[in-house]
Amino acid sequence: MSTVLIIVIVIVALIAVALIYSASKKSGARKETARLQVDAKADDAEHHREEANRRRTEAAVAEERAKRQAAEADLHEEKAAGRDREVEGER
Repeated sequence: MSTVLIIVIVIVALIAVALIYSASKKSGARKETARLQVDAKADDAEHHREEANRRRTEAAVAEERAKRQAAEADLHEEKAAGRDREVEGER
C-alpha cells in the first residue's frame, strides 16, 4: 500500500507541476500579447503624428503658393492697368 501511495503522490505532484507550468506559459503569452498591443498603439499614435505633420507641411506649402499666385495676380492687374493707361494716352 505504501508503494501505491508513493506512486499516487508522485503522479499528483507531476500533474501539479504540469498545471503550474501551463499557467506560467499562459501568463507569459498574455503579457507578450499585451506588450505587442501597447507597441502597436504607440506605432499607431506615431503614424498619426507623422500624418498630422505632413498635412501641416502641405497646408503651409499651399498657403505660400496661394500668396505667390495672389501676388502674381496683382502684378498682372498692374500691368493691365498700365496698358489701359497707354491705350488711353494714345487715343
